[in-house]
Amino acid sequence: MKKMHLPLEGLLSLTLLACYSPESFEAEYLDDESKVQNSSEIGKIYTVNGDNQVCNPSISQDTVNFPASMLWLNFQGDLDVKSPDSEYTVSISKVRQHDRLTISDTAKNVKWYLMRDLSKGECQFQDPEWSTHPDYIIALRGHDIEGGSGCDVLDYGVFAVRLSDKKKFSFYDKGIIEVATPHLWVDPLAELKKDGDASTVKGFFGTNEVRLTYVDGDEDATKKGTQHIVFVDYSNGGKGKSIKLKKPANRSDWGIDSPLISPDGKFVVYQMDENNVTWETYIQELSKDAEAIKVPRTKDMMSEPAQPHWFKFGNRLFVLWAEFPQGSPIFNEKHLTEKSVQDGSAGRTVMREIRLMAGVPRDLAVEWVGENIEIAPIPMIGGRSPDSKFISTGYEYAYLLQLP
Repeated sequence: MKKMHLPLEGLLSLTLLACYSPESFEAEYLDDESKVQNSSEIGKIYTVNGDNQVCNPSISQDTVNFPASMLWLNFQGDLDVKSPDSEYTVSISKVRQHDRLTISDTAKNVKWYLMRDLSKGECQFQDPEWSTHPDYIIALRGHDIEGGSGCDVLDYGVFAVRLSDKKKFSFYDKGIIEVATPHLWVDPLAELKKDGDASTVKGFFGTNEVRLTYVDGDEDATKKGTQHIVFVDYSNGGKGKSIKLKKPANRSDWGIDSPLISPDGKFVVYQMDENNVTWETYIQELSKDAEAIKVPRTKDMMSEPAQPHWFKFGNRLFVLWAEFPQGSPIFNEKHLTEKSVQDGSAGRTVMREIRLMAGVPRDLAVEWVGENIEIAPIPMIGGRSPDSKFISTGYEYAYLLQLP
């Protein structure tokens, strides 16, 4: 096992510049050592939302306007963040499960949020994820299936929201399962026109080069065999062309989680799971005939790779993942601020360089470069920031780790 951190010197920073230009701000780091949650050899680790549970952690892809920040989804109960205004309530009497999307930084400042709109029938959000483009995130919107305001039985749709102005674009209004975990790729060179028709793909994103992935099938844990990845390409005049990706033949009865599109828009990496202690990770070209390629488990790994993410730095591409002790559940339930678990006993975060080539035979599509690189001796499932400085995680407890 090789332990190292990527040096910034000599590598081109990949900070993607958004196509908008609001006033930039700096995150308020807790640099006073007396206030930092934990400062040690692994770096500085900051709690996100205190001891309150957090879903769907997604590291900021905009290090200009949202540095040292994370996108997350709340549960019902008190929120341990600094409210930016009167609309963003934090007390248990005002907070409802999954009633908002939040971006907060290392000092617990809420830098951006989106509340559900009850007047438009929105009951809750699910599965938020930062897109490959810094100005967009993707998520699900749950509506009452009867069309009322009871929010008892929900139907979900997929939508994108533009961070710069909070405008929304609906890909699907209904018919999407709760565990769809969608992801969005947008051409990084897209230029948004002020007079564009926001009801169209090109008008909203500034390009038709937009791609969407999500999981379809049955969300019932006993019927995971029906689940598959749907890939939708909007490059043909903004009209979505949908295909179903092949599932690994020997894993046809496993479930699928978080199909994340690669920075070039040609591949997807995702997790498959039989249960919460048995999982694997696969890479697959976004093509109806492409076969899934398993990410190998090498001798130095604690487990099969879990919750994979892409990480691009300059011209180098990596797959980042978490590992957990044998037999442990896939989500961390320990306080990662405690030094007693910062030795790998709770798991670790790892990445490995990869080279991809689309449109070639399966055995030539993926080339692994070098050895596994340990990023941190704690498991982080929310990805790594484009400037390489932060990784994030969430579930029972959520954290941002500033790497040394």
